[in-house]
Amino acid sequence: MGIPRSDEAGPRLVSRSVRTSVPSLRAALDAMPAPRTFWTAPDEATVVAGGAAATLTAEGRNRFAAIKERIDRVLRSGDVHAGTEAACPRLFGGFAFHDEGTDDDTWDGFPGAQFVLPRVQVTDTDRGTWLTVNAAGPDASAEAVEERLGVARDRFEALDEPAPTPPPEIVSRTRTTRREAWRDSVEAAVSRIQAGDLRKVVLAQALDVTLDRPLSVPDVLARLGETYPDCYRFLVEPAADASAGRPAFFGATPERLVSRHGRTVTTDALAGTTGRGDTPAEDDWLAEELLADGKNLHEHELVADTIREQLAPFTSSISAGQCRVRRLATVQHLFTPITATLGGDTHVLDLVEALHPTPAVGGLPPERALATIRETEPFDRGWYAAPVGWIDAAGNGTFAVAIRSALARDAETTLFAGVGVVADSDPDREWDEVQLKYRPILDELERA
Repeated sequence: MGIPRSDEAGPRLVSRSVRTSVPSLRAALDAMPAPRTFWTAPDEATVVAGGAAATLTAEGRNRFAAIKERIDRVLRSGDVHAGTEAACPRLFGGFAFHDEGTDDDTWDGFPGAQFVLPRVQVTDTDRGTWLTVNAAGPDASAEAVEERLGVARDRFEALDEPAPTPPPEIVSRTRTTRREAWRDSVEAAVSRIQAGDLRKVVLAQALDVTLDRPLSVPDVLARLGETYPDCYRFLVEPAADASAGRPAFFGATPERLVSRHGRTVTTDALAGTTGRGDTPAEDDWLAEELLADGKNLHEHELVADTIREQLAPFTSSISAGQCRVRRLATVQHLFTPITATLGGDTHVLDLVEALHPTPAVGGLPPERALATIRETEPFDRGWYAAPVGWIDAAGNGTFAVAIRSALARDAETTLFAGVGVVADSDPDREWDEVQLKYRPILDELERA
């Protein structure tokens, strides 16, 4: 499977793939050069990658269009031989939540948008494992790529399975938002909603955790895979060297922003939360209570209706499934699957730009909600709750919403979580929901 060579003097891209075997994806990730990439999603191949054959960045409100144009220049032509579609060249990355990008040292190295064409990647599919080596630029040659592919194959097949490292101990925790300030912020937002200035706003918190030693992100991702096998797990590292160590943004998010394959588009409305019970009977009771809860149903309907409205200009048909409860290890959510058929050849990034931020992580009306978030939250969201995912040469791709996520840098890890505030929100209940949403990452940091 390949991309035909263009009529230009030389290919912009050279890519070769070969079947391989590795002791585990955990071992492959640990052996990858920086910047490392990890991506796995329901019904998709798992990709572990490292290095950068090409790095594309952009800033500001126009970052979606700018990245799309730059990706097209890299992928539009080339000399590509891959034995399966999943091993064809893809760029992995994501965006900052706000148009203004990031503005503090916490997110040093994460621009408004960054996508990397990995230099080497291991792709695990239900039909086998593939090793791919990519090169891009005027000096890229098939001979050099094929030689590197052989060297990489020998190296990865000879890897030993690394012994798992026990989780580090948590030395201290620091909240960026005090409970009193949180109560004031939620009450102020509710007042604005009741006055008609807002319909909904999502307010988030950050929790800074100091560990007794640097975090092993490959180990955490492996443990997250055991507990959250049906979530979108990801790892993004800066392509540029950061000023203080190499940070890693990772998570296990239940929320898909959008997938595009050909003219088929799939997305989800995920909003409305309750906890898990100690018994199956209590689980069922909590789920039934969630399905009957007016506040959560209202919040969910705002999200589902807005997603349909945002997709409508691009599609010839849209259908939504029945709202139901999706159970995860620590929480339950209201969930509605949405499927659409594109009316034309729309790139996945056009859909990402149209949908981000959904009311599940931003609010309504969008501009007022975003301004409220900027004014209220005492930390920089950076890439939290923003789109992360992949893109191929055909404009296909999958993007998740980077919630249930954390930013690790040496022995410091910052966790993020947020809740939707509507007219009948209670500050104390919303505080408790935030703590519940920290659990996916916090549990893996603490697991013995």
